Amino acid sequence: MIPLNNIPKTSMKSIYLHDPNIIKCRAAVTWGVNKPFSIEEVEVAPPKVNEIRIKMVATGICRTDDHGMKGKLENSYFPIILGHEGAGIVESIGEGVERFKPGDKVIPLCLPQCGQCICCNDPRTNICIVASTDNRRGLMADGTSRYTCKGKQIYNFFHTSTFSEYIVVEEIAATKIDNNAPLDNVSLIGCGFTTGYGAALNTAKVHPGSTCAVFGLGCVGLAAVMGCKAAGASRIIGVDINKDKFDLAKELGATECINPKDYDKTIEQVLQEKTGGGLDYVFECVGNTNTMVAAIKSSHFAFGTTVIVGVSDKNETITIDPMIFLTGRKMASSILGGLRVKDAIPKLVTAYMEKKVDVGKLVTHRLPFEEINKGFDLLQSGKSIRTVLLF
Repeated sequence: MIPLNNIPKTSMKSIYLHDPNIIKCRAAVTWGVNKPFSIEEVEVAPPKVNEIRIKMVATGICRTDDHGMKGKLENSYFPIILGHEGAGIVESIGEGVERFKPGDKVIPLCLPQCGQCICCNDPRTNICIVASTDNRRGLMADGTSRYTCKGKQIYNFFHTSTFSEYIVVEEIAATKIDNNAPLDNVSLIGCGFTTGYGAALNTAKVHPGSTCAVFGLGCVGLAAVMGCKAAGASRIIGVDINKDKFDLAKELGATECINPKDYDKTIEQVLQEKTGGGLDYVFECVGNTNTMVAAIKSSHFAFGTTVIVGVSDKNETITIDPMIFLTGRKMASSILGGLRVKDAIPKLVTAYMEKKVDVGKLVTHRLPFEEINKGFDLLQSGKSIRTVLLF
C-alpha cells in the first residue's frame, strides 16, 4: 500500500477507516434513473484475489455515462458509480496479482481481456466472453461489490466506475502505461479517443486517397476524423447539427463540415451528390438510429463501408431494405475501435507522448470532481467535446 505522503495532495481528502484496508473517499453516486450525481462518502473495500485498487487522478465524461445515468443501457443497476474513461495510480494489489505494483500509472479497461477465452484467443474480435458475462451484473467476478454507501451496496459500471476517488478492478481490467504520461489528457485513451481513432484505422482500415464522412463531431467522432487523416484519406466530411464544432473538426483533419439542417434534401442525398455516388467510408458516432440508416445510405452503393460506432438506446431498432447491401455495401460495428485495448492503449499513450497524436485537443473543459453535474450539463447542451474531471 502506498504511504499517504506519497499520494498526490488532491487525494488527502480520502482517509483510512479503523480497518486500514478499507478506504473512505468521495464518489459520485447515482441513486436512480435520471437522478443527478450525488457526491457521497463511500467505503471502498480492499482488493481481493487478482484485483487491484486504484487512486483515480482524472476521468472523462462520456456520452455512454449519460446513457447509464438515464437507464438506457442493459448493464445499469442502481445505486451505481458510473464512469469508465479514466486514469490513475495503483494504490494496492490483491493476492495473485503479478502485472502491477503500487505506484504504477494505469488506465482501467471498460473492455477487459482475460486472455484465455475463445474470443481472447481469436484475432477477429476484441470482446472477452468472461468479462462480457460479468459486466452485466454490475458486480465483481465473485458476485459482490467493493463499494458501500450509507449501508447500501453500490454497483459498478463497465468494470471500472471511475467516478470515485478510489476504485477496485480485476487485474484483467487495467493496463499499465508510461509513468511520465499526464493522466488528465491520456484518460481519454481509455474510451473516447481509442473508440473513434481505432474505428477508422483498425475496423474500417481507411486507405490512402479515400473519401470519408463522420456523423457526429463529439469526442469519438473527432477522433475518427483524426484516424481518417492519419490513414491518408483525401476527403473527410464532418456532419453535425452543431456548427460550433466545425472549426475544431477542420483543425483535426476534416476537409469540410456540413449541417444537415442547411439542406432541403436528406443528408444521404447531399453526401451522394457531393461525392458522385457515395463515400468509401462512413462513421456513425451519434448513437441515433435515424443517423445510422442515413450513414449506411451515404456510403457508395458498390463498395462503401459504414461503421456503427455510436451507442443507441437498449430498446431501439433500425429498419432498412436488405437489398441496399446486394450491390456491395458493407456495414460493421466497432467497440473501442475493435482494438485489444490491454495492448493498444499503452501504445496509444506512447504515441501521444511522442507527439504523434494530440489527444489533448479533444479536452475542452477541466473541472474539479465535485462539479460533475456541471460537466454533464456541458455534455448534454453540446457545449463541450470532452470534459475531464480532476480529483
